[in-house]
Formats: sequence, C-alpha cells, structure tokens
Amino acid sequence: MQSGELQNSVSQPRSPLVQWVRRLPWQTIAIYSVLCGIAIVMLLPLIWLVSTAFKSPTENIFQFPPQFIPASPTLRNFVEVWNSNPFGRYLFNSTLVAVLTVALNLLFCSLAAYPLARLSFKGRDALFALVVATILIPFQIVMIPLYILTVQLGLRNTYLGLIFPAIASAFGIFLLRQAFQGVPKELEEAARMDGCSELEIWWHIMIPAIRPALVTLAIFVFIGAWSDFLWPLIILDDSDYYTLPLGVAKLAGSFSLDWRLIAAGSVISIAPILLFFAVMQRYIVPSEIGSGVKG
Repeated sequence: MQSGELQNSVSQPRSPLVQWVRRLPWQTIAIYSVLCGIAIVMLLPLIWLVSTAFKSPTENIFQFPPQFIPASPTLRNFVEVWNSNPFGRYLFNSTLVAVLTVALNLLFCSLAAYPLARLSFKGRDALFALVVATILIPFQIVMIPLYILTVQLGLRNTYLGLIFPAIASAFGIFLLRQAFQGVPKELEEAARMDGCSELEIWWHIMIPAIRPALVTLAIFVFIGAWSDFLWPLIILDDSDYYTLPLGVAKLAGSFSLDWRLIAAGSVISIAPILLFFAVMQRYIVPSEIGSGVKG
C-alpha cells in the first residue's frame, strides 16, 4: 500500500502550473504560438537588414515576397563601407564614449544612491522624490540649456562634451537605491563594528552586494550611449569625433542611398551591442552576499 501511494505521489504533477499545462495543452500551444509569431514579426526588420548587408549588387533587395537568404552572399559591402569611410575611427569614438559613460554612471549613481538608501538625514525622501521626478522631463526640454552650458564650458567637439549629459541618471540612482535597500543591515553593522568608514562600507560591502543591479544599469547605459544620435549631432561639428550612429547617417549621402552599404554599416554598428549584452548577461544573477547572515 505504501509503495503504491508513493508511486501515485511521484506520478502526480508537482505544481499547479504543471497540472494546468497537462489539462489544457492546446491553450499552452496557442499562447506559445502567438508569442513566437510576435517575436518573428519583431525580428523581421533585423533579419532583412542582415540579409541585405550580405547581398550582392545583382540581387533585388525590394522584391516581394522578400528573399531573406542571399543567393550569393558576399562581404564586399562590409569591406567597401570600412575602406571608404573612417569606420575604425567611428568605432573607437563610440567605444570610448560608451565605456566612459558606463563607468561614470556606475560611480556617480552608486555614490548618490547609497546615502539615499542607507543613511538617515533630514529631507532624504523629498530629495529622492525630486530626483525620480526628473525622469518625467524629456531630454528635448533640457537639450538647449545643456547645449549652452556645454559650449560655455568649452566642451564642444570633445569626448567630454559627448559624455557630459549622461554622467549620471535618475533611473540609475533609483535602480541602485532599491538594490542598496535589499542588502542585509547585519553586514553593514558588522562592518561598522570592525571600524570601517562609510566609504569603505560602500566599496567593500555594498558594491559587491548589488552586482546584478550594477550589471543591469551598465547594459542600459551602454546601449543608450552607443545608439545616441541626437546629442552627438548637436554637439559635434568635427567628423573626427563622430560616433557610429552619425557615421551610419553619413552613409546615406556618401553612397546615394545604396541600401546594401547602409545595411552593412548598420550591422557593424549594432554588432558590439549584441556582443556586450551576450557577455554581460551571465553576470545578472542573484548575489550571495547575504548567505552568511542567519535569519
């Protein structure tokens, strides 16, 4: 009897979700079919872009239905784009601006978020509410004051001028503040008993504890800095400081709307973003900093 009961308990589904899936498999199939269809529709422009970048000049890129697999794939478009434009320079500029923007964001946002999360002082909540409220202000509203300030500081046509508006963000402060609040207080108290200063607690205790939040913020900031087009267009006149988005826009005039070459330049510009995300997503895991704290 006991062995039969054990066999029945093992054969039964372990969760309500599994029971629901087994009872209504057609609904699950329908849901996943719809989700897959939406994903395919969203990816079609990207698939067409990559396909166009590899097509030879003899192929019709605007035929219907579209041919997503090139008949005779070639790297000629990439070579021509790279040789006829200083894409190496554009790639260096975008990489430098994105990396510095990420580093400064992580530094300043974490320094601002730590006291808002862990320290008690008068007006803390009002200050945090004011910071979060700035998220509602579109960039186009503050663009002109930022431009005037950047020019007055002599940062026009400089790397620092490109980075200046994005060295910190209200979203980053909000995200890291919420992450700091999730760190166990016992770790902070133990560090103070060992004689650590607030700066040492921030660096040695808090920063390792919120690594997933830092990686998440780094991904968002990197994508934003890499793909930013409006601010570089406004602040730059010297093509030596052009980033990849401006370089890709320049292709439209250089090649008289040759979509194969424009697609090749676009693929070159988005490839580093995909690579960065693929490398960094493995670090978005829950931290075990609180594993030594007894509940």
